[in-house]
Amino acid sequence: MSETAAPKPVHLAVYDTYADWETGHTTAHLTQRGHVVRTVGFAAGAPVTTMGGIRIQPDLGLADLRPEDSSLLILTGASLWDTGDELAPFAGKAREFLAAGVPVAAICGATAGLAREGLLDDRAHTSGVSFYLAEQPGYGGAGKYVEADAVTDGDLITAGPTEPVAFAREVFARLDVYKPDVLDAWYGLFHDSDASAYPVLMAASAAGDA
Repeated sequence: MSETAAPKPVHLAVYDTYADWETGHTTAHLTQRGHVVRTVGFAAGAPVTTMGGIRIQPDLGLADLRPEDSSLLILTGASLWDTGDELAPFAGKAREFLAAGVPVAAICGATAGLAREGLLDDRAHTSGVSFYLAEQPGYGGAGKYVEADAVTDGDLITAGPTEPVAFAREVFARLDVYKPDVLDAWYGLFHDSDASAYPVLMAASAAGDA
């Protein structure tokens, strides 16, 4: 991350039934590393309720979000991705971001929304399981599906619901949040409970790199 200029905000999409736990590592550590995280809903100030029952008041309405004002759009999983097309406008916004060369990170059900939008057809990607995406209308990306915890293809990051730490790792790598050795240690500690990673992170923290 640049030390000479503050990065543009990271935008976290929020909507009813959004899966709280899937982006906690991502947003917490981005904030600790100097990024501002702003929430985006259908309308600014119109509260949403997460799957865990937490109420969030979005900072910004979706219509007012412009790719040029953002460093990343995060699309969280939510039950609503699987019950209709109510969240399709968020997938449409992802299309705008990718067309503008601004990264998009989608986890869990949000990958289904991107599949229906046609955004996975030509990009390597993953999700919970391949047949989940195969069931999505209009999806033509089966040949690009990767069996992995999380996948980055250019400006698109995808992950399944059981891999919030791997999802965060890909986001951090894409935004250059940590140096590679520090990122490896971070992942080793939070994903694998690797005690040997702890002193690496402590040394990096003392040097201002974590």
